[in-house]
Amino acid sequence: MSDAAQPTAAEVRAAAEAVKTALDRHLAAVERRSGEDDPAVYEAFNQLAAAAEVYDELLYDRYDEVTPFEIPGTDDSLPPYAGPEEPNAISVLIRRDYAVAEPQRLLAQAQRVEAAEYDDGPGADEDAAGTIHGALGVLFGEFEPDEIASRHKEFGLEEGDSTLWVTAADEPAEPGEWLEVPFEGVDPQRVVCRFDVSAVFDDEDTEDGQDAGETDDLDDLDLDEDEDLEPLDAER
Repeated sequence: MSDAAQPTAAEVRAAAEAVKTALDRHLAAVERRSGEDDPAVYEAFNQLAAAAEVYDELLYDRYDEVTPFEIPGTDDSLPPYAGPEEPNAISVLIRRDYAVAEPQRLLAQAQRVEAAEYDDGPGADEDAAGTIHGALGVLFGEFEPDEIASRHKEFGLEEGDSTLWVTAADEPAEPGEWLEVPFEGVDPQRVVCRFDVSAVFDDEDTEDGQDAGETDDLDDLDLDEDEDLEPLDAER
C-alpha cells in the first residue's frame, strides 16, 4: 500500500476511540440486560465487533501492527433467540461425523454382536454384518449413539466434528409427526444452546506455529442446510 493510500494517524486514533466507546456501550448493555438473550446486548456486541475490526484494519495499514483480539464473525452465527420464554417442549438435534478407520475391526465387532444376538442359532442373517454398511446398521441398531461415541475406537471408527443444538418448541410433536422428514424446518432463532466439538479448535490453538495456508476455517456450518442435523434417538 502506498503512503498516499494509508490512513492518517488521526484516523487510527479516532478508530481507537470508537472501540473505547463501543466497549463502554457493551458493558452498559450487559449490566442492564433483561435476560439471557437480551437484543440490546446482541446489538452492542455487534457494534463492538465492527469497531474493533475497523481499528484493526487501520492499525495494520498505518503501522503494520495487529491487535491481540479475535472477534468471532457474526454473519454465520446464530441469530438472537426468538422462541418462547418458557418452552413447553424441546428438540435435541445432533450430528457426529466418523471415518471408518479400521474396516476389519468394524466388521468383526458387528459379527460378534450378531453371534451374541442369535447365539449362532437359526434366524441369524449371515450377510447382515458382511459388508461395511451392513455392519454399521448392526452396530448402530444395537448401541445408543452416546455409547458409539464413547467406544468409537473399539468399533474401528475415527471421530470427526460434532455439533449439538437444543431447540425450543411451543408444544411437543405428535407421535410419528416428523419421522419422515426429521430435519425439516429447523428455526435457528429457536436454538436455546449449541455445543460444537472440532479439531479446528485445536488447530487454532497452535496456529502461530503453522505455515501460511495451514489454518482452518471455524465457520463450516451452514444454518440453512439442516439436513446435516440428526435428532438424538431419531429412530428409536
